[in-house]
Amino acid sequence: MGMSLTYKILKNNLLKGELKAGNEIAVKVNQTLTQDSTGTMAYLQLNAMNVDKVVTDISVAYVDHNMLQSSFENADDHEFIKTSAAKHNIVFSKPGNGICHRLHLEKFGKPGKVLIGSDSHTPTGGGLGMIAIGAGGLDVAIGMARGLYYLKVPKVYNIELRGKLKPWVSAKDIILYVLKELTVKGGVGFVMEYTGEGIKSLSVEDRATITNMGAELGATTSIFPSDEITRDFLKKQSRESDFIELLPDADAVYDKKLIVNLDDLVPLAAFPHSPDNVHEIPDEKIKVDQIAIGSCTNSSYSDFMKLAKILDGKKVHPDVSLVLSPGSSNIMKMISENGALAKFIGAGARLLEAACGPCIGMGQAPKSNGISLRTFNRNFKGRCGTMNAEVYLVSTETAAASALTGYLTDPRTLGEEIIIKQPEKFESSENYFIFPSQDENERKNVKIVMGPNIKPFPIGEELKDTITKKVILKTKDNVTTDDICPSNAGLLPFRSNIPKLSQHCFETIIPDFKERAEKNDGGIIVGGDNYGQGSSREHAALLPLYLGIKAVIAKSFARIHKANLINSGIIPLEFENQSDYDGIDEYDELQLTDVENSLAKGEFTVKNLTKNNEFKAKFNGSARELKILKYGGYLKFAVSDEFLN
Repeated sequence: MGMSLTYKILKNNLLKGELKAGNEIAVKVNQTLTQDSTGTMAYLQLNAMNVDKVVTDISVAYVDHNMLQSSFENADDHEFIKTSAAKHNIVFSKPGNGICHRLHLEKFGKPGKVLIGSDSHTPTGGGLGMIAIGAGGLDVAIGMARGLYYLKVPKVYNIELRGKLKPWVSAKDIILYVLKELTVKGGVGFVMEYTGEGIKSLSVEDRATITNMGAELGATTSIFPSDEITRDFLKKQSRESDFIELLPDADAVYDKKLIVNLDDLVPLAAFPHSPDNVHEIPDEKIKVDQIAIGSCTNSSYSDFMKLAKILDGKKVHPDVSLVLSPGSSNIMKMISENGALAKFIGAGARLLEAACGPCIGMGQAPKSNGISLRTFNRNFKGRCGTMNAEVYLVSTETAAASALTGYLTDPRTLGEEIIIKQPEKFESSENYFIFPSQDENERKNVKIVMGPNIKPFPIGEELKDTITKKVILKTKDNVTTDDICPSNAGLLPFRSNIPKLSQHCFETIIPDFKERAEKNDGGIIVGGDNYGQGSSREHAALLPLYLGIKAVIAKSFARIHKANLINSGIIPLEFENQSDYDGIDEYDELQLTDVENSLAKGEFTVKNLTKNNEFKAKFNGSARELKILKYGGYLKFAVSDEFLN
């Protein structure tokens, strides 16, 4: 039986364990990336490990999230990251250079390598044939310091693409269709591996759009083969030497399969408030107030050249605010030189920095009750900065057509298909990168600069044998990390200040979570299905840790958030019988006993002291994760003799 591409790359980078689905393994970390929203915490943790330099082939610290410097906090964080990078032999990407995933695709990504990043959309690198995985900042810090990353061996979900896309249907419509079919939980425990004749018509930019939004499936990552299309992309980025051919075996075995007939696809949109709430563009006219094109999903050169051709000589509808954020400074330079920028300005569009911007809630919040079309990857309620706004996720083509009409519009109404000719060579300037000195003495003398807003991160306590706490919050299904740790322009500057940020924990669900935690000396959270979906931000675990949360009992967990809870020393348990969820009310007092032995067995008998009954819960974790919880978190374990030896 043949081997999937996923397993080939994992095998080539395997350090510990057996490559068998469900087993925990350690793989070599070849590359890491961080961004400033999660990076400050990652570098605080790296600095705490007292290592001289990172052991990866390359690590890059990008600044692309907290770009609005309305006060000192963001600028201070950037200086802290910059000096930490200089000290530890890490490349620093200055503000204005662009979005981490787009830049890494252009400059550093290599087929066959393992990349982990402190951002959930790190799987963008799968468009180049990488195993690229989003992880919590602490996992990335340990990857930089120790050169390894632990994960459960995923199953592999084969997405076979047949046929060819029709005019005005794009890669964004492919991934929206997959989300419609599989839902935001459909990829949990899987790597999504794309094959079939249909991939031959998809550029690396197209492939990266698809792997980027694979994060919304809950997948570990997504990957395309490295083929002649990959070679052409790397050649045009002036790094053809990084190319190697990587293909699955012809008789590769997969755990699941979905066939997508590209000929049958039509333009789609994800309606509010979930990426899997996908529908065809309706006949009814949905009036639009704002359109945003960019983000790590759809900010490529091709995206902006399509937009330029659609807008050429036309005018943005008077009721629409069209905002554009190119993916990198290289793309910005190219569109300024080839005349596309003039077409945007002539049509009445607004140009933003090459950065995440509106996608992360950093500016461009819609008006009250406004409708915003975005070429982004997430449309969770409130993520845009306006709680009562409605956000739709669409392709660049649909967004452009809608910008002209003022309502959600099928781009097929635009007429003849637009063909974009790729340049012979992409711009590849390094002027926004700061490469570290290779003089070790010079690096040792670098002083790490910490501003007054940067506070120490919380550390978990060693495991106690009995935990008795009240349920201070019971949530519904699909709670996101945006719910646990809200993300908007007002709060992003405090990502390095856990005490301040904790005041807003679970703010989108209840207004008084912090007060509940303080009144009850911490507590337990009861969650629904897919608890913690969305961003990789470990703040969604650090805030509950700071507020004294000892355990989360849920129907199921999103992969990254569960790992972040364990890394923080918070016990994640799952109901053995999900019906027991219904029997628990807020402020019920729960008791966990014989905790260490119960974790080792993977089974708890949880007592509900308030209702005088009990129920079963399970711990799905490895022996290593049990040790992490015993120590009170991954950082304490990572510097212990037990880990180092």
